[in-house]
Amino acid sequence: MKLYIKQKVFSLTDKYNICDELGNTVFQVKRELLTLGAKFHVCDTSGNELYFISQKLLTFLAEYNIFKGPLQYARVKKQLTLLKPKINVESQYGNFEISGNVFSMNFEILCDGRYVGSLTKKWLSWGDSYELDIENEDDPAFFCCLAIAIDNCLHNESNS
Repeated sequence: MKLYIKQKVFSLTDKYNICDELGNTVFQVKRELLTLGAKFHVCDTSGNELYFISQKLLTFLAEYNIFKGPLQYARVKKQLTLLKPKINVESQYGNFEISGNVFSMNFEILCDGRYVGSLTKKWLSWGDSYELDIENEDDPAFFCCLAIAIDNCLHNESNS
């Protein structure tokens, strides 16, 4: 399953539309304005919240928690590396390892050592744009949360 994540450019806060291969919006992501740390709401097209992403403050490296309702579903943590960006995720679905290339634009997603998808940043686009290719279609919103957390861990930390 392929999903396309497109950041809206002219907005006070980060907003993303997530579309399927046909261009239909399937999820929307909105960042809260005026909060300590980043807080994102991942919603379906009717506005129902599916997940909530919250930045953990006062950490040496970027760290985000993903919640589904009151339950914490995952902890996304950037690892200290020299050239190749790496993020570890402890989640209800298993332990994920996400590693990228030197330019932090292409990522491979492994769950418990098994390939489950990829995330590719698109060049020459307004705002951040990604193609998310996942094998597990059971919970695509969760993988979208991972993509948003990766984007913020690697590209927005210096702006926070």
